[in-house]
Amino acid sequence: MTKENFKQLYDEYFDAIRRYLYYRSNDSELATDIAQEVFMKVWEKQIKYEPNRTKSLLYKMASDMFVSQVRKNKVADKYRDTINLEFKSDQGPDEKLEYEELKQHYERTLAGLSEKQRTVFLMSRLEEMTYNEIAQRLELSVKAVEKRMGLALSELRKAIKI
Repeated sequence: MTKENFKQLYDEYFDAIRRYLYYRSNDSELATDIAQEVFMKVWEKQIKYEPNRTKSLLYKMASDMFVSQVRKNKVADKYRDTINLEFKSDQGPDEKLEYEELKQHYERTLAGLSEKQRTVFLMSRLEEMTYNEIAQRLELSVKAVEKRMGLALSELRKAIKI
């Protein structure tokens, strides 16, 4: 695909794809981000422009990326919901402040993990899946899951030691 063909494709379909994603998500930033990802994939894969097929391919890619993003958000939301935010009444202000700082640091570290590490970590901890189940769902080897989990736990341990 030449730059001219790509520019023509982008100019012709970007706004339509973004609107489609906005109607599905009601989030203009998310819609713009996913639309940009779609066109980045088109450029990276050098997808050949075919007038009748390319439009449907763009919508299919946008839909798939949107569904993937929604699934990721659900896992993250489920994880946030499991964090126990209650304090014991016998905790003093110093303990509460220390807990809040640790919790914020932990959440920042979790957000800073690579998507692959975070996904494996959350599947293991939230969905209580075994490494074998995670490997099957993500179509990876068990060793790859173990490595990602090990890296995630290592980063989280470093964060907790502040």
